[in-house]
Amino acid sequence: MFTHVYHSSERRILGCLLTLAILLAATVMAAAQSSPFAPGWDLDPDRSNIRFQSIKNTKDGMKVESSTFATFTGEIDPSGSAEVKVLLDSVDTLVDLRNVRMRFLFFETFLYPEATISLELTEDMIADLPASRRTTINLPYIFDLHGVQIPMQSLVTVTMLNDDQVSVASAVPISIEATDFGLAENITKLEEAVGGITIIPSATVTFDFLFARRGSDAAPSGSEPIQEADPIPEPQSVALEPEGDFSLDACVGRFEILSRTGNIYFAFSSADLQPSSYPLLDSVVDIVSRCPDLQVLVAGHTDSDGDATYNQILSERRAQSVVNYLVDEGISRRQLIATGYGEERPVVANDTAANKGRNRRIEFAPVTGG
Repeated sequence: MFTHVYHSSERRILGCLLTLAILLAATVMAAAQSSPFAPGWDLDPDRSNIRFQSIKNTKDGMKVESSTFATFTGEIDPSGSAEVKVLLDSVDTLVDLRNVRMRFLFFETFLYPEATISLELTEDMIADLPASRRTTINLPYIFDLHGVQIPMQSLVTVTMLNDDQVSVASAVPISIEATDFGLAENITKLEEAVGGITIIPSATVTFDFLFARRGSDAAPSGSEPIQEADPIPEPQSVALEPEGDFSLDACVGRFEILSRTGNIYFAFSSADLQPSSYPLLDSVVDIVSRCPDLQVLVAGHTDSDGDATYNQILSERRAQSVVNYLVDEGISRRQLIATGYGEERPVVANDTAANKGRNRRIEFAPVTGG
């Protein structure tokens, strides 16, 4: 076996190389730790807010309404990737049934439960923050709402409160156009549900987020790095509505709103439910189960195309299909009544394809009068 014996000069060279390697590794580690985003930052929801303002024209004049969201999460990871998720079921307008209309008719949270803002931060964006303690930047981000992702830019003010806390706030209100996110039809649903109003098809959003460095005394209680698999909180636990069974008025109001969604679908000239109906019907299950003392009428309607007798039978079969689904999901059959009205009760004239689509519908109503 050949054994190499190091001379003193070689040992000095190896020692120098080893020392250099250690210094380089330490430098790399120190550089990583010196990143302004390390070791990651978490949004503190208790000390943050997000608000949107909408405008409606009523018979009494123009009215501005301000609403908030109760549940949102956010993080900035060590690389500077940032994300904020807003649970749309937690919309808070300060009025219970108005919240329900926003969830079911506008945001359609049974299909799109959250809005997401995602962006990439760089050190250049906040290079002068340690010295100035406050800076305003034109921040690019992706806004994901109602299944539509749109690149946007907004002026944002970043304030370094201390070494472990930073405030990120909108410098100016952010304008959101409903048509950009496929929400124009949903505004019409809101207008018809309330009656006598016109809603401006845009809103402004403002926010003030507090982020705290992970592992610091300022970090939110129990904060941990958010993993990709972490689920957003279940809507039932955060939606701002009464717990347990609903009151009579709350039940009646919810059934009226559910009847306006238009999200129950059947195959052409068939009573077979389309799978795209299931998300809404699962919400119907939850509401009916929380109105245990009420019988609920499930009513089918058609447009005026074809034979009136055939349409009557088809509307009855479609209502029965909905009842069968609710029963399969745990609702007592004794609590449900299926009926059909055929083409007798249109909500609009059957003069366009869009109007005919609105007349083909399922409605829900409490049974009254014994």
